[in-house]
Amino acid sequence: MVRNPVRAPARLFATAVGLAAALALAPSIFAMGATVTRGEFNAFATGVGLPITGRAQMIRTPDGKTIVSIHVTGLAPNTSYPAHVHQLPCGISDADGHYRNDPAGPAAPPNEIWPLFTTDADGVGNGYAKVEWAAGAAAQAVVVHAPSGLKIACADLS
Repeated sequence: MVRNPVRAPARLFATAVGLAAALALAPSIFAMGATVTRGEFNAFATGVGLPITGRAQMIRTPDGKTIVSIHVTGLAPNTSYPAHVHQLPCGISDADGHYRNDPAGPAAPPNEIWPLFTTDADGVGNGYAKVEWAAGAAAQAVVVHAPSGLKIACADLS
């Protein structure tokens, strides 16, 4: 059978779009049996007025690692934002403090999960962090902080 080489890019594009859709709709396939939690970002009181939207996802892999990715829109352009996994849901004490693998350990990576990011010219940011340990059940939210340190947005991981 002779294939039309002009149609090959279109087939490749269609295959890529189909694969991307499958991965977006079925993250557990991507995570291969891992525990996947996710949530949508909402502004805290200190972020009211900012059109913040986005999502966070945490994957706890079968081999004991944790991967956190975030996508946030509606922030200031070309700005670095700290983000951290927190130990309570967004509605309880503004998600309380940072989640730590060792509660008595340092308040910094690798003992904490920090998907830090810098926004682009449109105020869109993408953060990613991977640690070599599985986050416990107390890792319940991802909080985005303003450059000043104030908590401006939160996503509950459920």
